[in-house]
Amino acid sequence: MKLFRIDRRGDAEVVASQMLLLRERLGTGGDVVSESSRRLTEAIFGEALSPQQVVERICRDVRQHGTSALLKYSSRIDGADLNPSTLRVSASELEAAHAAADKEFLNAIKRVRENIRRFQETILHNKDIRIEFPDGYIRERYLPLRRVGVCVPGGAAAYPSTVLMTAVPAQVAGVREIAVMMPPTKFGAYNPDMLATCFELGIDEVYRMGGAQGIAALAYGIKEIPAVDKIVGPGNMFVAMAKRFVNGDVSIDMIAGPSELVVIIDGTVDPIFIAYDLIAQAEHSPGVCFVVGWDVGVLEFVLGVVEAELCKTDRGELARASLERFGAVIIAKDEADACQVTNLLAPEHLIIAAKNAEAMAEIITAAGAIFIGGYTPAALGDYAAGPSHVLPTSGTARFASGLTCNDFIKANSMMSFSKEGLKRYAKDIEIIAAKEELHAHNQSVKIRVT
Repeated sequence: MKLFRIDRRGDAEVVASQMLLLRERLGTGGDVVSESSRRLTEAIFGEALSPQQVVERICRDVRQHGTSALLKYSSRIDGADLNPSTLRVSASELEAAHAAADKEFLNAIKRVRENIRRFQETILHNKDIRIEFPDGYIRERYLPLRRVGVCVPGGAAAYPSTVLMTAVPAQVAGVREIAVMMPPTKFGAYNPDMLATCFELGIDEVYRMGGAQGIAALAYGIKEIPAVDKIVGPGNMFVAMAKRFVNGDVSIDMIAGPSELVVIIDGTVDPIFIAYDLIAQAEHSPGVCFVVGWDVGVLEFVLGVVEAELCKTDRGELARASLERFGAVIIAKDEADACQVTNLLAPEHLIIAAKNAEAMAEIITAAGAIFIGGYTPAALGDYAAGPSHVLPTSGTARFASGLTCNDFIKANSMMSFSKEGLKRYAKDIEIIAAKEELHAHNQSVKIRVT
């Protein structure tokens, strides 16, 4: 395999330039499209448009024309023959899918739901804070959002795990209305396992729509779908751009780029474990994989194991292509430098497969989720452990966090004071209001206390 290599033991300027190039490869700009997508764009709009222009046109059209625009793009982009009555998955379809579902699958869904619920309830901010004063009080009140939209991808595969990792935190927060959008495909809203998962979670509002048109319908509302207050969940480049476009009209969780994994290795963990961590990440295609270590021999040996195992996996050639396009090997100076470079990359997923993994994890401050030791693969977090697998990408783990139940809660402050309590603040208000030349602010206090 030909992976991009950076040797941080070399010339500092060259290394800095290489690191910058690596970071840019993880950006969320996403303006590169395939030739087939370019032809489809011209067929739909009659001219060549950038992905950003496509998204803006679709979102504005759906906002202005509602259902007719949504159905138009569903037909032209997804090839879906839908009408207003078939847009929503019926209650009988959800129930039938659940009744026919494999019992082992449903039991797994139940167990994972319980794992997620237990973790999310533990971290939930649901207790109001009240500070008492002799003449009044201040209170911070936490309230669940009224209505939330969940975006579940379904172009290349079915993802029941995404339904779990988005909807269950919202349910724990107390959100009463959850609208799930899935593309009208065999992996989305026509997939029995996906529908069975929704039914098992008590979700009865599922819509056959995807892409920018689905995001716009959730954000602005159409006749058949009331607007939501927040949209969460992953999607392709057009979904990410649409979420960015509607942000402000509604809240969103994040702008997600390609999935990322950094693995720090020192040779103390079985190399076949590492190999399958990398192959698992690469089979996302695109799936960004960086291997970081300070022993060149260990790095080369692991890459050899990856090479040997690729031919044994169903999506091996797809993973190989992803590794060669989006993978990199970073030779760190030492353990401390490995931590430093990881903080610079700020990856979505980080596996620390090293002897001092616990200590290194304390040093690393920029990662969406950290998996410590040889028996904690990223797949554990993706599917079962409890924290959501909706995580910050593209270096945003520097300042962003993974999705939790607390993202479905809003807070407002409340206060109540007596006349004597107000008097204690009156002089300070007068001084600051005078500096800001907002004299009515001061007068609104003065008339109450004099």
